[in-house]
Amino acid sequence: MFPGMGGKGINPRQLERQMKAMGIDMYEIENVRQVIIRTADKEIVFNDAHVTVIDARGQKMYQLIGTPEERALEKEIPDSDVELVAQQANVPKDLARQALKETKGDLAEAILKLSGGK
Repeated sequence: MFPGMGGKGINPRQLERQMKAMGIDMYEIENVRQVIIRTADKEIVFNDAHVTVIDARGQKMYQLIGTPEERALEKEIPDSDVELVAQQANVPKDLARQALKETKGDLAEAILKLSGGK
């Protein structure tokens, strides 16, 4: 029984029948290993996820239950930026890439850092 429904509980089977009558189907995705939500600057990872799909006449909604773990994403450094910094600072590309990572992609700061200006 579900509490809080008009003072009386609703039988889960009745609820399921009512949902079916409205064209709503619910089911769990089995054997989910991991769910990752990736944004521009972070990942939210669920290693213990339980995922339920609610299909309402072709519109699917996913309900996710689990413990989130947030991870910051490393900013991708374009190869063209690496080449530019390497040329300007007269250093190998691996040093240029490392400097760009340390300066969070700031080209001028990376060049200054590698040229001894900082």
